[in-house]
Amino acid sequence: MNHSPRTRTVVSCTLLVIALGAGGTACSSGGNPLAAKPYDATDQLSFKGLKGGAKKADPDKALEVTAEDDGRITDVTATDAAGRFVAGELSADGTRWHSTSPLAANAHYTVRVSTEDGDGAPGRKVLTFDTSIPTTKKRLDVKFGPDSGDYGVGQPVTAQLNRPVKDRTQRAIVERALRVDSVPAVQGAWHWVDDKELHYRPKDYWPAHTTVQVHSNLDGIKVGDRLWGAKSKPLKLTIGDSIIAVTDASAHSMTVYKNGDDIRELPVTTGKPGFETRNGVKVVLGKQSFVRMRSATVGIAEGSADSYDLPVYWATRLTWSGEYVHAAPWSVGSQGYANVSHGCTGMSTGNAEWFFNTIHEGDVVKVVNSNGDTMEPFGNGFGDWNLAWKQWRQGSALVAGKPDGPSPDDVARLRPQSV
Repeated sequence: MNHSPRTRTVVSCTLLVIALGAGGTACSSGGNPLAAKPYDATDQLSFKGLKGGAKKADPDKALEVTAEDDGRITDVTATDAAGRFVAGELSADGTRWHSTSPLAANAHYTVRVSTEDGDGAPGRKVLTFDTSIPTTKKRLDVKFGPDSGDYGVGQPVTAQLNRPVKDRTQRAIVERALRVDSVPAVQGAWHWVDDKELHYRPKDYWPAHTTVQVHSNLDGIKVGDRLWGAKSKPLKLTIGDSIIAVTDASAHSMTVYKNGDDIRELPVTTGKPGFETRNGVKVVLGKQSFVRMRSATVGIAEGSADSYDLPVYWATRLTWSGEYVHAAPWSVGSQGYANVSHGCTGMSTGNAEWFFNTIHEGDVVKVVNSNGDTMEPFGNGFGDWNLAWKQWRQGSALVAGKPDGPSPDDVARLRPQSV
C-alpha cells in the first residue's frame, strides 16, 4: 500500500525508540509531528536493571535514541532541569543517537528529537523522564575557597574534594563541572595540586574590580564506580583595586603599585645570608596587627645566636611557614642599606602600618633579586603565579596539551554578561 508523505511521517515518529536499558514508543496526537508537545512519558517506558518495578532510568545506562522504518534522526537535545546538556553522537545514517557523557542521578530530563521521513517531511518528539538514585554510592563533595568576600588581584580559587580523584578521565568530569565565571570575563584554567585539591587562576592577575562567581554542576553526576557528585555551596569573590608590591632585595627597597601607578617606595631589609627571603610571587594570606614571633617555630634552636622572641606589629602574612612583611624598629638603621632579617621583610613601624592598611588579602607581593629559593607554587601559601601559564595548563585534565587560547565554552563566556 502506498503511503502519503503525511502518513509516512507519522509512522516513522511512532517507531522512534528511546532507550535507557529498555525501549518505549510514543508520539504526539493528531498525526502532525510539528504539533508535538512535551509530555511525561515515564509511565509508558520500562527500564532494565531497576528493582521493585520503579519507572525511573538507571543513570549508569547510556541514553539511546533509534529510528526505525524509513525515518532518520536529524537532531537530539537532552537537558536536565538544571540546564545541563548531555553530550552525544549521531550515526552517519541518522538511525541512532547515543549519549557520550554520563547522566545525573535523581534528575529530571527532557529529550527533544527531530526526525524526517523518507520523503524529507519533518517530525518532532519530546520525551521526559527521571533518573534514579543509585542504591550504593559514595559522595564527592567540593568545598570552594576562600570564603566569599573581597580579595586582591592575585587570589586563586581553590576546590577541596573530600575523596581522591586519580583517574584522568574522572578528573576531566570533575573539572568540566566546576565553573568559574567573571565580569569582565578572562581566560583561566584549573590546575590539579594533588588528588584532592584544585586551584583556578587566570592567565594574568584578575583585572581590578572583577566579580567572580564559582559553582559546581557535579550534583548527581557520576564521576566513577559508585562515586557521584554532591551539591556544593557556590562562591562569590569581589576583586578590589590592583595592589602589587615589588620588593627588590638587592636594592633594599619595596615599591607599591596601585592600579599600575607607583604610589610609594619604602626602604626595607630582607633575609640575611642563610635566611634569604624567597624570590617570586606571593599572595597575601592575612593580616594581624600583633604577632609574637619566636625563632623556635621556624626551627631555630633557643639560645642560639639567631634565636629570637619578639612582639611584632603590623604583620602581613605571605607564607604558612612564617614569612611576613612587618614592623621591625630594631633594624631601622639597616633598612634601605642591608639585609639583616631571618627571611621576613622588615620596615619602620610607620611604614609597616601604612602597608598594613593599604594591602589586602589576595594582593600580590613579589620579591626579586634575592639569593633565596623561589616561592613554591603550592603547600606554603599561594605561589600559584610562579608557574608559567604553559606549566599551569599542564596541570589541567581538560586543556593540558591543547593549543593555548579560549575554548568554545570560554568564547561563550567571554561575551558580555551580567553577574
